[in-house]
Amino acid sequence: MLEKDREDIIEGRNAVIEALRAGRPIDKIFIAKGERDRTLGHIAARARDAGVPVVEADSRKLDAMSPFGAHQGVIAQAAVRAYCTLEELLAVAHERGEAPFLIACDEVSDPHNLGAIIRTAECAGAHGVIIPKRRSAGLTATVDKTSAGAAEHMAVARVANLPSALEALKKQGLWIYGAAAEGSAPLWKTDFTGPVCMVIGSEGDGMGRLVRECCDFTVSIPLLGRVSSLNASAAAAVLMYELVRQRTAT
Repeated sequence: MLEKDREDIIEGRNAVIEALRAGRPIDKIFIAKGERDRTLGHIAARARDAGVPVVEADSRKLDAMSPFGAHQGVIAQAAVRAYCTLEELLAVAHERGEAPFLIACDEVSDPHNLGAIIRTAECAGAHGVIIPKRRSAGLTATVDKTSAGAAEHMAVARVANLPSALEALKKQGLWIYGAAAEGSAPLWKTDFTGPVCMVIGSEGDGMGRLVRECCDFTVSIPLLGRVSSLNASAAAAVLMYELVRQRTAT
């Protein structure tokens, strides 16, 4: 059973309807699989109209997610705070008088990984983190806790289409770097001193094909041991602090 004070879980039909009506940021709505109830159908339609992903879930999953055991076939997973726009992320860089430094997470679905990435991004002075709406962890209570409070200070944008967002950033003058085991350039020989957006791939498959095609450069991290890859958050930390090293070098 989950803790009963979880702010990111909204359960029950009326509560979810009111959350949608109030425009509360919602990452995902889980609806009982095979349920044909008219009210649940209305919730699903309203959620889709608002761009909120709707996922069918069996009763065991809903029971496990429910803090109070009164989900009535529907649970919404809400963001603990509002998301920003890409423009707001770039405005943070402008206000600081710095070249943009953004992190894009391509389907990083583990909330602990996302929280760790946000924590490192805040410590490294990044101006914002970008996540996609689908197949990605959102700003849940778990992410907030794992970030050790950094999520309260880091601007996070949630976009419907990550490749389109990356193309928009290119038009704003940013260079897109993607982390890949078979990257075209070693990390230590890559220039990160300009306006940068670093892309971190998912835990299992790395970057998707369309996201990879948006990258101006792919960068590899030297792996000298027997394990073939780093955890997504560990790879992100290595990349971010190489950027910090280059930008602060005298």
